[in-house]
Amino acid sequence: MYKTFLVKYSEIGVKGKNRYIFENALRDQIIRALDKVEGEFEVIKEQGRILIESLSDYDYDEVIDALCHVFGIAGICPALRIDNNEWDNLTSEVKAYVEKVYGREKKYTFKVEAKRGYKDYPKNSPQICADMGEFLLNNFDNLTVDVHNPDIRIDVEIRNSAYVYSQVIKGEGGMPIGTSGRAMLLLSGGIDSPVAGYMIAKRGVKIDAVYFHAPPYTSERAKNKVIELANIISKYTGPIDLHVVNFTDIQMYIYDKCPHEELTIIMRRYMMKIAQDLAVKNGCMSLITGESIGQVASQTMQSLACTNAVCTMPVFRPVISFDKQDIVDISQKIGAFETSILPYEDCCTTFVAKHPVTKPSLKQIEKSEKKLSEDIDRLYEEALKTVETILIR
Repeated sequence: MYKTFLVKYSEIGVKGKNRYIFENALRDQIIRALDKVEGEFEVIKEQGRILIESLSDYDYDEVIDALCHVFGIAGICPALRIDNNEWDNLTSEVKAYVEKVYGREKKYTFKVEAKRGYKDYPKNSPQICADMGEFLLNNFDNLTVDVHNPDIRIDVEIRNSAYVYSQVIKGEGGMPIGTSGRAMLLLSGGIDSPVAGYMIAKRGVKIDAVYFHAPPYTSERAKNKVIELANIISKYTGPIDLHVVNFTDIQMYIYDKCPHEELTIIMRRYMMKIAQDLAVKNGCMSLITGESIGQVASQTMQSLACTNAVCTMPVFRPVISFDKQDIVDISQKIGAFETSILPYEDCCTTFVAKHPVTKPSLKQIEKSEKKLSEDIDRLYEEALKTVETILIR
């Protein structure tokens, strides 16, 4: 069993003088992820890499799964650590590693890649590649060199210790959570919004979420479905504060007072206003939605312009240009799809009009909203006062 994992990152490596901020955030996220895994680990930051040392027995698959949910990791390399990196000892250890992992029976093509992080080492990177390749070629009859398309690649990294690995497990990439601010996700029970939350978090954004509940028109099962979706995406995003807003009275009042073809737009505008108030209260800098242009009546360009008009903070829509199948593919990848398609209605679908307006005029929408008396303000304030916050950990 490997006792060392070498963690690679990509985008962080091109950061300038503030690179250490991103490296520290990534190390913290790795520690958070490993806290959920049985075993004891030490997470060490080195130049261009983060090293994980296991200090006790652990479940290999659990560790890999945990690390594969951490944004900012480009690759995970189970590695052999060699503390004595003098050349004779290094070649002996690499020989034993190759024999153990690949044996001597099956024929392979191979190449050696080297990275010398410790610049005082007597051999430079090209020399390490050439000399180690020659050594392995002379000691294994089943190996032949192919520098262009090898069956196996043996990486040797020289630091204070040496690290040898031949497998790079693809990570999620992106940026570490918390390095790009905080945002409020409008989370429904559908396919799109969990994907939007996952995608914005991949850019380093810490997310809160708001769900609009409309009992008795939406059931407790619908609420539990959203809680489960928040749990699923929290594996990637980290802890989420899920704010549940009782929206029934506002919806019913709008239903009674406004033209039915405009119901979805006006209700959506009030959702955005409430979400923004919660965002401000919780230190968020933007709103996130799962809207995709043209998918439904409330997601035409004109409709989006009308809903945007009530917001003063930015509204980001990560899936805005995606086809439905693109969104479904990501939903399946992150494990949210089967929960998203459970047939429990949310408040948006419950009150949808038979013939909703697809090209609303902002002037007309604002004119219709003037029919709402001061009662709407009272209902709005009541909704904010009675928000239930569920901590998703």
